[in-house]
Amino acid sequence: MILLIQRVIEATIRVNGEVVGHIGPGLLAFVAVEPADDEPTARRLVDRAVAYRVFEDADGKMNRSLVDVGGELLLVSQFTLAADTRKGLRPSFTAAAPPDLGRRLFEQVVEFARAALPGKVATGRFGAAMQVALVNDGPVTFWLRFSAGAATESS
Repeated sequence: MILLIQRVIEATIRVNGEVVGHIGPGLLAFVAVEPADDEPTARRLVDRAVAYRVFEDADGKMNRSLVDVGGELLLVSQFTLAADTRKGLRPSFTAAAPPDLGRRLFEQVVEFARAALPGKVATGRFGAAMQVALVNDGPVTFWLRFSAGAATESS
């Protein structure tokens, strides 16, 4: 499972001109499901996302988590994060989970997030063409990958 998180002042998702998700200060999280992913991976992803220390403390250091600052979370399914772009001029999506698995595990991510952050989780619409508007704070963006082994992060 791949997670791209951005610290935001606000973020909004629209589908066909209608706002389907909006948050104030917090994290915008794009989620890609891969074929080997499972429910424990989804739970680990949420646990890391809400505890990941990307918000500044009084000394200006990234020592505070989403939970610590009382921020909101906007979850967006984005299979394109799993694209293989190593060759050619067209991405391959064979590394992304099939739609049924992607939907099921994304819904699990949403369920786990809502349990961890009651009343503070919004979502896009799975499989829809979405327009994302955000004000990135920092900018701060991190790419995390979760698999059967240990999680890995890149920024």
